[in-house]
Amino acid sequence: MAGKPKEIPDFGLSEIEVEMTRVRSKGRYRQALKGTLGTVVVVAALAVLTATLFLPVLRITGTSMQPGIQPGDIIVGYRTHDFKIGDICSFYFNNKLILKRVIATGGDRVEIDETGHVSVNGVTLEESAYISEYALGECDLEFPFEVPLNQYFVLGDNRNNSVDSRYTNFGCISGEEMVGKILFRVWPLNGLTWYGF
Repeated sequence: MAGKPKEIPDFGLSEIEVEMTRVRSKGRYRQALKGTLGTVVVVAALAVLTATLFLPVLRITGTSMQPGIQPGDIIVGYRTHDFKIGDICSFYFNNKLILKRVIATGGDRVEIDETGHVSVNGVTLEESAYISEYALGECDLEFPFEVPLNQYFVLGDNRNNSVDSRYTNFGCISGEEMVGKILFRVWPLNGLTWYGF
């Protein structure tokens, strides 16, 4: 004797539909969360890669580039090996990343007089836009000084408190040691300051 098939009560079907809707929603939520997290990881990796390879972000600790660049400033650089006179460059010296201003390039003749005015190839540089006080500072070079080929003569803007190419122990910086130049300051937020491109 065959029995009648059991009927599923109506209230059970609505509960099953509610549960299936909840499970589907949970699956969609997990899928959306995985997609969002994946996007965040990719964007973060690209930001780190860009900052490391092309646009390094630096926090200033020294005073040699005052008054334009202060300790605590955060600046963005640009990796390049193309420098001209007046650019603020970054390079490694004693395993530290240092900032200085390019004053002369290979083959140029540099002179600094007793008052601190700098001449390159007989032309006095106009530096009042970025230095507050002209000074010869501590210097053990004999002038005129000829910059070796493929090297850069660099000075800090704070001429009384900067170790730079005026010292033979520091010397000129070779092109291979150069990392890049400074583009702009992003912190403090009192206005974006461009340094060049």
